[in-house]
Amino acid sequence: MPLQTELTRRLGITVPVVQGGMQHVGTAELASAVSNAGGLGIITALIFPEPEGLRQEIRKCKKLTTRPFAVNITLLPALVPPDYEAYAQVVIDEGLKIVETAGNSPGPVISKLKKAGVIILHKCTTIRHAQSAVKLGVDFLSIDGFECAGHVGESDITNFILLSKARQTLNVPFIASGGFADGQGLAAALMLGACGVNMGTRFLCTVESPIHHNIKEAIVKAQETDTALVLRRWRNTTRLFKNKVVQDALKVEKESKTGEFSEIAPYVSGKRGKEVFINGDPEYGVWTAGQVMGLINDIPTCKDLIVRIEKEAEETIKEKVKLFTAPSKL
Repeated sequence: MPLQTELTRRLGITVPVVQGGMQHVGTAELASAVSNAGGLGIITALIFPEPEGLRQEIRKCKKLTTRPFAVNITLLPALVPPDYEAYAQVVIDEGLKIVETAGNSPGPVISKLKKAGVIILHKCTTIRHAQSAVKLGVDFLSIDGFECAGHVGESDITNFILLSKARQTLNVPFIASGGFADGQGLAAALMLGACGVNMGTRFLCTVESPIHHNIKEAIVKAQETDTALVLRRWRNTTRLFKNKVVQDALKVEKESKTGEFSEIAPYVSGKRGKEVFINGDPEYGVWTAGQVMGLINDIPTCKDLIVRIEKEAEETIKEKVKLFTAPSKL
């Protein structure tokens, strides 16, 4: 029997699994593969330097799937910020009804999207930020634990606590993000009060993921200990795959006398990170990956992965229900 949650009912998907928005990776090919498999695929808006590029990618995705898919709009600090509202307008113009938001001061973008009837999934790393997002009118919260890849926040709260706190304090449905790769994880998230899971690193390591096969193999070989936290000194803590570039960056971060970001900037270049996914050398630059790498042992298609997750979750839940037995009448 299919798992039905608030997430599947509201979004029109069949399995409560969301593909997180990932820089350099959230393309129409991956998003459509996830959506066709029953989950929610997500195109990452800021892969495209201009909003018109996002428009073309949305149209491409529409040709690849008739199922619901979404766009991620992440608002990050920048000397010259992108025109986020222009990206949001493209989403509205193209008739999409689901957006994942994240980052700083999303109010104007969320307001614009909500007025157009768009369902908002907002990603947070703390309950305080989640409560602020509720006031903005978001429909779902994506609760991002310390285990996650990329921006982990500064509070270091793991999902076991964060999800239970969300269940206790939030009056908006939420999904669990960070540390999920299988059906047992989905079942656990549901038991903790979530209505689904968001997976990034797991979808990074699929057949349809648009990155070099060598990087997928590196994820399979990696352990849960093969990540490192960088940029904590500048309160922009980011979890990355632990390679030589990251270790050199950490050395600069710890030993810098000035604390000038310019000293570490060459090591954490996003341009070099993008190149990793193209040239297949996991040591060439920095790239994001979660501790969940330790749970990833293969490179399936998105369809095979989601089918497996659904089956595992159903079997896990049924097995645990058997723990309830009628008391003996003796």
